[in-house]
Amino acid sequence: MATQPSIITRDLDKIYEPTGNLYESIVVISQRARQIASNLKEELNGKLSEFATTVDNLEEVFENREQIEISRFYERMPKPTTSAIEEFLEGRLMYRRRTEVPANPE
Repeated sequence: MATQPSIITRDLDKIYEPTGNLYESIVVISQRARQIASNLKEELNGKLSEFATTVDNLEEVFENREQIEISRFYERMPKPTTSAIEEFLEGRLMYRRRTEVPANPE
């Protein structure tokens, strides 16, 4: 059972407030969530690669208790979107707007 509920009602005004635009806030949060997910995936793949075998024979594949525990640990972690929203609302997320460059700089 998850330690935190997966569905939480969010106050849209709090999400809107830092950027002044709800959609911009959502883009910032989603980009951070992608970064978190990518980092977690790389970390998990690195840990599970230790258990990789080159044998394709199903009879020789066995359950590894450590591998199962590592997988369960990552399954219990908060979702990347939840972490990104918390970082954004707590002001721990740095972002900047891209400035438009004029097409003809004369």
